[in-house]
Amino acid sequence: MAIEGSMLGALSYIVQPMFDEVFIAGDRGAIFWVAGALAGIFIIRACSDFGHRILMFGVGIGVTTQMQRNMVHHLLTLDSSFFQSNPPGTLIERVRGDTTVANQIWMQVLGTAWREVITVLALLGVAISVDWKWTVVAIAGVPLLLGPILVMQRFVRRKTFAAREAAARLSTRLDEIFHGVNTIKLNNSEAHEDQRFGVAVKSYLGQEMKARIGQAGIPSTMDIVAAIGFAGVVIYGGNEIIDGEKTVGQFMSFFTAMALLFEPLRRLANVSASWQAARASLERIQSIFNEVPTITSPDESAVLTTDAAQADISFEDVNVAYGGEPALHGTSFVARAGETTALVGASGAGKSTLFNVLTRLVDADAGRITVGGVPTTELSLADLRRLFSVVTQDAPMFDETLRDNIVLGETGVQDEAIAAALEAANLTEFVSASTEGLDTPAGPRGSQLSGGQRQRVAIARALLRDAPILLLDEATSALDAESEARVQAALDRLSQDRTTLVIAHRLSTIRRADKIVVMDKGKVVDEGRHEELLARGGVYARLYELQFSDS
Repeated sequence: MAIEGSMLGALSYIVQPMFDEVFIAGDRGAIFWVAGALAGIFIIRACSDFGHRILMFGVGIGVTTQMQRNMVHHLLTLDSSFFQSNPPGTLIERVRGDTTVANQIWMQVLGTAWREVITVLALLGVAISVDWKWTVVAIAGVPLLLGPILVMQRFVRRKTFAAREAAARLSTRLDEIFHGVNTIKLNNSEAHEDQRFGVAVKSYLGQEMKARIGQAGIPSTMDIVAAIGFAGVVIYGGNEIIDGEKTVGQFMSFFTAMALLFEPLRRLANVSASWQAARASLERIQSIFNEVPTITSPDESAVLTTDAAQADISFEDVNVAYGGEPALHGTSFVARAGETTALVGASGAGKSTLFNVLTRLVDADAGRITVGGVPTTELSLADLRRLFSVVTQDAPMFDETLRDNIVLGETGVQDEAIAAALEAANLTEFVSASTEGLDTPAGPRGSQLSGGQRQRVAIARALLRDAPILLLDEATSALDAESEARVQAALDRLSQDRTTLVIAHRLSTIRRADKIVVMDKGKVVDEGRHEELLARGGVYARLYELQFSDS
């Protein structure tokens, strides 16, 4: 970097003997050493530039990818509520887009800027050695740039921040389109979505263009200063050459140095503009790192004093609110160890919130939840969540193989254990029929699998996890009759000898539950067995009548 920058100074210095000794004095002997010096300067500069580019690229990519890893690591520590208020597209833009923009700091400020500073110092040294007064005349207009540059820097930072926000909205819109493409097609809303995306593109383009105009304005002002400086030197220095006080070689050496000087100055001004753009991205990145989780493990974690499989789960006067709206209000009930407890109620009754507060995806505002008499808030998050196997309606899948989706990060899992989980989940036939077996790709979000297959993969995952407490969140509500029968059979095997909590809309699936807890508007309004609840009438009886009135 230092060698590359100093070579331009050497180039401008060699111009003086080239003119005075070779072209004007006609010294043929000087031709060879001047030519050799010129060739050496360019060869050294080329080698230095090559090494510099490779180094900057390698380190720049390394810094960017490490920053992305650090961001994802931090994001994974944040509460679920953070992800509910920040769309995936916005976060993806922070992790991918903002870190890439911020990488310009390394590539330009740490790399380009230092090289250009060395170049400027080398060229200034040559110019001053020729005539310090000419140098003062040439750069006299530079201080006039400070005011306009400061104004443009603030403008660039503000507009770049707005452009990154617009880019995040653009990513969010794309995420919505790609994941909702079937809904868009079935509703003939392609034109509408295209128009919405066009609005987002226009917003991004407008903000990005304003930022780019500001960035372009900073180095462009250097040309104005260069014009004034060169004109002054020609007027002042030209008279000295005519009077014989300076040689043509001295003037050409000075002129070359100054001509080369203004280009790195322009690039330095451009670095200043890029720094403002990178600052906007860094502020957005820092805002992620400023987020801290509110749901954390206690400093001193408790341990269960009883076998988790023999531990009752108790909700004691639990209150939870989202944005001031109560989701649970004074909720109390007990799920006995080894039994199946079903949660029923209309949409919005608070059933899913019970699961969230039990697993501490959400913390209760009041009341407490205990497992085996130990409050969940006194257990470490890892120990608490190790107690649960969860099967949900959407059965989240990852763009990996069936094996990876079943094992889900667990190491040292034996093939025999996987085979047993497949058999219990009614997946053996499907896996055997697949040419790639367990190495069959699931596709993004499990797109290569049917709904029933995704559910059974999730069940196999839960079986392999072998946790003492099973949480089923409407695990069969979106399936056809045949798929439901297969999944329900697998669920029955999964729930054996486990404490099971079930959220179900289809009341036929929980008739055999040991206890049914009926919820309405965040409260437990009744509990008992299926026959008892029907006999008492009330909310459960009304729900049952609504579902089975036709039959």
